Amino acid sequence: MPLVPVFLRMSPGLAFFAMLAVAVSGFGQTFFISVFGEEIRTDFGLSHTAYGTLYSLATVVSAFMLFRWGRLADAWSLPKATALAVALLALGCFVMGMSGGALLLWTGFLLIRFGGQGLISHLGLTTAARFFPGHRGKAVAFAAAGFPLAEAVLPPAGVLLAGLGDWRIPWLLSAVILLVCILPLLGFLSRSVPVRHMDKEGAQKKAVQRNYTREEVLRDPGFYFLLPAAVASPFMVTALLFHQAAIASIQGWSMQTVGLAFSGYAAGHLGALVGAGTLVDRFSAAGILPLSVLPMALALMILAGGDGLWVIYVYLFLMGITHGFASTASGALWAERYGILHLGGIRAMAQSAVVLSTAASPLMLGFLLDMHISLGLLAGALCVSTVAAAVMAKIAPDPVIRNTG
Repeated sequence: MPLVPVFLRMSPGLAFFAMLAVAVSGFGQTFFISVFGEEIRTDFGLSHTAYGTLYSLATVVSAFMLFRWGRLADAWSLPKATALAVALLALGCFVMGMSGGALLLWTGFLLIRFGGQGLISHLGLTTAARFFPGHRGKAVAFAAAGFPLAEAVLPPAGVLLAGLGDWRIPWLLSAVILLVCILPLLGFLSRSVPVRHMDKEGAQKKAVQRNYTREEVLRDPGFYFLLPAAVASPFMVTALLFHQAAIASIQGWSMQTVGLAFSGYAAGHLGALVGAGTLVDRFSAAGILPLSVLPMALALMILAGGDGLWVIYVYLFLMGITHGFASTASGALWAERYGILHLGGIRAMAQSAVVLSTAASPLMLGFLLDMHISLGLLAGALCVSTVAAAVMAKIAPDPVIRNTG
């Protein structure tokens, strides 16, 4: 077995571009923003509800923007689309650092959510799915490794820099790093990509695979059978991790225990990424996706009925496993099912649904917790929903739309 995977030897620049682009999205992800939440809220005199509403509204608008502009991954060259995404993200970081009121804060949230969580991660995962048709699962898993990389580096770095003076310092420095270091590096890594996205191997793949348009996908019933499973992991993970402090209080866990248990989440996430790509390439993304959410269903079942300190370790470990497998399977799914010619626009639809879910799920769970619905009942309902999503994905019909494009 070669020490260097085949897809890395084929096009190392594009593979590392995809992973770095996904990692860069961390500047707009909740795990980075949340470490400054209390300072931002206090500085602007915002209640918890007002702060959460600003953030959720910005996320919702960014989802609609991604739905509209995600097609740039098809219409523009990769370096040009990447430059736009990084510029928007850097501008958002600058606005965050310079904001003096709620409106500018909301604008900063919008720019970092659209440029970071939305567009740049979309470009990274689309690149991995598009340019490595024979090794798509492994390439997507390699790109998705950018998420735990960012989770490991950005929050502690942000806290360290904020400790030097003010929460604004990390945001202003992030804007500089993005423009001075990240943008040239991503441009260098993507330099060999032609203006139009079809490379030689992709052109050969196109000859034997239908390429559906976004409009045709919207008329495909199977798309709606698969979407709940593709959205399930980010929906559940965002809701549960956003309210982890409240869950810990209900369960009697200290935050030190929660912090330690997150190492298990990271281990599950990374371990799943190691094997997910090979399984997707061997059995197909459509075959792996329904199975990928089952560890999360088991985690929710344990959270609903388990008792003892062991619950948090097993629960987070299983959530990490699903996150790794599901991100790989869903990342490869749309190219496998609908072809790569219009992949940017198709992935943008699915990713918009993901972004919307991450805006809605914390509000929904927070409302239900405020209604004093028991954690066991909530986790049980989420478990049933997860299993239902897996069943829907398993029975999803093949696309039957005649390709006209």
